[in-house]
Amino acid sequence: MSRVRAVLWDLDGTLTDPKPGITRSIQYALQKLDHHTIPTEDELTWCIGPPLRASFARILGGEDFADRAVALYRERFSDIGLYENGVYDGVSEVLTTLSQSGQRLFVATSKPHVFAERIIDHFGLRDHFERVFGSELDGTRVDKSHLLEYALKEASVDPAKTLMIGDRSHDMVGAKNNGMKGIGVLYGYGSRDELLEAGAHHVCATPPAILGCIS
Repeated sequence: MSRVRAVLWDLDGTLTDPKPGITRSIQYALQKLDHHTIPTEDELTWCIGPPLRASFARILGGEDFADRAVALYRERFSDIGLYENGVYDGVSEVLTTLSQSGQRLFVATSKPHVFAERIIDHFGLRDHFERVFGSELDGTRVDKSHLLEYALKEASVDPAKTLMIGDRSHDMVGAKNNGMKGIGVLYGYGSRDELLEAGAHHVCATPPAILGCIS
């Protein structure tokens, strides 16, 4: 693992499984808006990972109520939803191994950092990471390419010696746009085809498999 100096990790679908909290909070927002149909939790898994506002615009058929939907989502998510979550089996052990090998570890998520920080603390992952990078509540840095550009600059790391690990296409595209290699994980919410088409250099079925892709 000598060449890689830093590893940036996506949060949702990569470090933790956030499905209940995210999907139930989306349902809550749609109910408050009296939306004509409320998708099931399984029907909303495509919303895990991409920027939330864009997902609401797609569900609602336009931009008109997207901001209101995000605000309603946060009503539930900030107190309940962010804890309806769990760390994937094997993740903590992988993080420990990487830290002991001298890697610098960071979180890089499109989720607002105020929520991401609370999730990292709640699940006891804080000691593994130097810093948690996320978006602002006003949408600043919600685009993964912009977020990773900011994270690389703030952390003062060389993109050529930095990896991005995530479960969705925007993680891989963001990495490619910033001169980084991307590792896609299949235990989250993106498919093998999605990740490879977006430029993933490797795809891993389990957290332990990630270690074999880092050199």
